[in-house]
Amino acid sequence: MPARTTQGAAARDVEVVSPDLGLQAWRAFLHAHAAVTDRLAAELESAHGLSLAHYDVLIQLANAPRRRLRMRGLAEAVLLSRSGLTRLIDRMELEGLVQREPCLGDARGVETVLTDAGLAVLIRAAPTHLAGVGRHVTALLTQAELQLLATVMTRLATAAGRPVTGPTRGDPSSNSPESAPARGAGRCRPGPVTRGRPEPVV
Repeated sequence: MPARTTQGAAARDVEVVSPDLGLQAWRAFLHAHAAVTDRLAAELESAHGLSLAHYDVLIQLANAPRRRLRMRGLAEAVLLSRSGLTRLIDRMELEGLVQREPCLGDARGVETVLTDAGLAVLIRAAPTHLAGVGRHVTALLTQAELQLLATVMTRLATAAGRPVTGPTRGDPSSNSPESAPARGAGRCRPGPVTRGRPEPVV
């Protein structure tokens, strides 16, 4: 039942949530997130020898203007884990998936750039990842449930100070040099545009 509360001259109905129900919802969210990400990670590793953290970095760079981000921008963009990101980029550079390049217009800055080899790995791995999302998430919910889930998760992310953002499906390589820089791009001048096949965007 709604409880009546008054603040100054204003009064409004506030829903009282059972602590037990709130805790049940929180635990269910944590369990579902852990279970689904474990499945997705295992499938990527089995099919492509690729970790989910690798995939996260690759997709963020593929979606960035000119397929490049400064480390600060990349740290803000990744969704899984920001800890150990520098070491992860070190490994990915040794594997030829990314490379570091000086930031144009800022001699002190360095950008992490998605290589052609990294893009190729992402294109091969994306169908596996998207099929997993379908099996473990979307196929289990109705259209109405998916819409409700998206609404609720977007509200939580926004309240936590990290609104849900992302590119629409298409070809990120079509970004022009005049495009707005990605977060963390700093004073880097736009470099040449890399044209290529459309990338998977998730």
